[in-house]
Amino acid sequence: MIEQDTIRLLRECDAGIKMGISSIRDSVKYVKNDEFRRILERSLEQHELIAADMQELLAVYHDDGKEPAAMAKGMEWFKTNITLAVEDSDAAVADFITEGCHMGVKSLARYLNQYKAADEKSKDITKRLIREEDELAVDIRLYL
Repeated sequence: MIEQDTIRLLRECDAGIKMGISSIRDSVKYVKNDEFRRILERSLEQHELIAADMQELLAVYHDDGKEPAAMAKGMEWFKTNITLAVEDSDAAVADFITEGCHMGVKSLARYLNQYKAADEKSKDITKRLIREEDELAVDIRLYL
């Protein structure tokens, strides 16, 4: 049960972090404020570090992880490349990223509760990702 819950938790985190990285990468090009851009770039670096740690753990279990759902990826692409291009404001980017952070935290917390038997390393990496998402949402409130 521990291994099964661990792999499931890591897969869900993997899909989530891929969505987060994609959203930040796609959004940063629309940001006008230099400090806001720096905040997003710092968070992107942190997300990438967490993703690398997650990939190491997945490799231990001989698992390739999980891609985000096609519908979710399509909606993210549409929102960033169409909506943000039309709205073209830092407030719109901040709103989009904040919304994504909140959805990510909610999902990750649900998976932590669902896969209680997961090993501590996997739970810790999930908690790191939750903290990063929380911090990003707080850090960009000024731009809403």
